[in-house]
Amino acid sequence: MSTQVIDPTIIKKANQWLEGNYDDATKSAINKMIEENQLTELTDAFYKDLEFGTGGIRGIMGPGSNRVNKYTLGAATQGLCNYLLSSNPGKEVSVAIAHDSRNNSALFARQTAEVFSANGIKVYFFEGLRPTPELSFAIRHLGCQGGVMLTASHNPKEYNGYKAYGEDGGQLVPPHDKNVIEQVRTIESIDAIKFTPNESLIQTIGKEMDEAYYQSLTKLSISREAIQRQKDLKIVFSPIHGTGAVSVPPILKRFGFENVILVEEQMEADGNFPTVVYPNPEEEEALSLSLQKAREVDADLVMATDPDADRVGIAVKDDEGKFVLMNGNQAACLLIQYMLTAWEIAGKLEGKEYVVKTIVTSYLIDRIAESKNVTCYNTLTGFKWIGEIMTKLEGQQQFIAGGEESYGYLVGDHARDKDAVISCAMLAEVAAYHKDRGSSMYEALIDLYLEHGYFKEKLVALTKKGKSGAEEIQAMLAGFRNDPPKTLGGSRVVQIKDYLSGTSSDFNTGEKSSIDLPKSNVLQFFTEDGSIISARPSGTEPKVKFYCSVNAPLASREDFKKVDAELENKLGAILTDLGVS
Repeated sequence: MSTQVIDPTIIKKANQWLEGNYDDATKSAINKMIEENQLTELTDAFYKDLEFGTGGIRGIMGPGSNRVNKYTLGAATQGLCNYLLSSNPGKEVSVAIAHDSRNNSALFARQTAEVFSANGIKVYFFEGLRPTPELSFAIRHLGCQGGVMLTASHNPKEYNGYKAYGEDGGQLVPPHDKNVIEQVRTIESIDAIKFTPNESLIQTIGKEMDEAYYQSLTKLSISREAIQRQKDLKIVFSPIHGTGAVSVPPILKRFGFENVILVEEQMEADGNFPTVVYPNPEEEEALSLSLQKAREVDADLVMATDPDADRVGIAVKDDEGKFVLMNGNQAACLLIQYMLTAWEIAGKLEGKEYVVKTIVTSYLIDRIAESKNVTCYNTLTGFKWIGEIMTKLEGQQQFIAGGEESYGYLVGDHARDKDAVISCAMLAEVAAYHKDRGSSMYEALIDLYLEHGYFKEKLVALTKKGKSGAEEIQAMLAGFRNDPPKTLGGSRVVQIKDYLSGTSSDFNTGEKSSIDLPKSNVLQFFTEDGSIISARPSGTEPKVKFYCSVNAPLASREDFKKVDAELENKLGAILTDLGVS
């Protein structure tokens, strides 16, 4: 192989793997890349170490230091073990482990459990695939000090990952995330990883935990009488070959829904996701079979969850009887409006209640909360920050619901992560509630716009793969910081929030102020006409994302299409100005 066109440090690292205590299959795969001169593949596999980030690990499976495999996950687990043991001296430390339907998830989960047990840590190991939110619930229910979910969420089939959780059932936040990262970085050799299991410390869990989880969720139902009257509501559901298959149908039944139509082609757990291009309920293509089934049976509601069942996409009928997909902002607004109204009717709003959303999620939620005199907290992108607020305010204020535009929502405080299981149940309840009143979810959304203004959001994600892509993304963000736009969509930029520097700049007053949130590589532009544009690199995918939000008053239902077209044009103009249309 010619080494003239490849960084010699990559060759050196590949050779370290070939000479180290790695298994024969791993060495054979590396040799094949070398012998077949697969320079791009070899570079991407070894140009860096797969980072244990603030949420854990996610990446493409395969051999190499920048790939998800037994050894990179083993190093992550060993570092997590070291941190948990040093943080809990003299205590019995325990963790819970679950996995989704992805290829190798069950294998990686078992290997993770073995490393924990080899370090003397008690492991509660789910007997089969379970959703991410049930793991979060189990950590809290069992009093564990941590947990791990083997999943890459909605990423393509080539990916897998590892979400690390703390004792509150939430993904790691400062200072724990940084402390674990430091421990992982000290694992310089696989010889430092304890792979030999202590089987006596691995305890299988399953049905009893399911029952506790379901009971906790069922208590959250509010409109039981409406559900009873609308128990035949036609609901089409698909788990898109993931864990939703084991949890969503049972909870819908417990809530009282008796007419759930399953998309049978997607009910089988399959990490190849054979019926979709991309197992992401944010994408219309992933719901194509569900929509086909919905048209066949004339359904009222369509729901589909991602592989680890923490996100849900929905479709409803519009005023012409056609199925339309609701985006994550719209579903979150409807869900939170329903919860706050139900609490208000029940006389449960006492002034200590709150909801939480991320800074890139619709600001219509802020207006809804304000109208009910309920606090709305805004936090960084990533549900772990919502979970952090819940943990900080536990016992002081009452959490009602939270959500983010990326189709993740939580109702109730049983978990500290987004939960598509309870979200499916509560969204079905929202549909039953409105149908019982002679309305629909679509009409309820228009009602929200009539009351608070029409908020229209659009997300554009640019994919930039590999080392060069990562560098291009960083250069793009640096360009926006060094030379920010003066106008967007024909409206003057009046404020910029740079969450990396922690500074907010107001161009009307010339004042600068501090942002009371952890530092993050996010930029937000606020325009004179109320538009908000956010730019951030994805923390889990090779993408840079642009979140655009525009709004305008809506005077009547008849004006909806006209105002919608005007806002769509404004979004297009903003994206053109950003150079990402």
